[in-house]
Amino acid sequence: MNTIEAIAARRSIRAFKDEELPEETVTKILTAASRAPSGKNRQPWRFAVLTTEARTHLADLIDRSCQAIRSAGGEVGSAPGTAQVIRQAPVTIVIFETPIPPEWKNFESGMRIVDVQSIGAAIQNMCLAAVELGLGSLWIADVLYAEDTISRWLGRPEERLVAALSIGYPDESPDPRSRKPLDEVVEWRSEASA
Repeated sequence: MNTIEAIAARRSIRAFKDEELPEETVTKILTAASRAPSGKNRQPWRFAVLTTEARTHLADLIDRSCQAIRSAGGEVGSAPGTAQVIRQAPVTIVIFETPIPPEWKNFESGMRIVDVQSIGAAIQNMCLAAVELGLGSLWIADVLYAEDTISRWLGRPEERLVAALSIGYPDESPDPRSRKPLDEVVEWRSEASA
């Protein structure tokens, strides 16, 4: 499978088979993440690989946070369903951003944007590596509902929680989602004037 085929085949998977992933397979996916480009070659990503009880505890933390938000009258969207996916997938990787180094403090807001772009590239690399290895993945932002709790639990209060990625053997084959046509999202220019 080439890269273009992997991009076309990638889906957000929300149903996984009850099959464990070999550690070497997860290591291949993490190696793909570590090869992503990053601004200033900072490689600002840090990964916590959760399996078995740790993965279930992550889902429980999200559920508890959602209950507290709902009790206060807030909305939690798809987070409860995402917690179920985390319980089902054999591996969930929690992704953090490292602190901005002191020498970049004057450009902190710009570096945060650069870091998040770099981390997004690392996550996309993991998603595409999963496809290549016959796996499915779900890129998860719902962990942010329990951001502080998860960071403290994993001993990373100085790092910023960005996302999570659940990985496993897919137990579904969803059709591709519709995409906007290119002429709706792309503008071509050859002249400098506005």
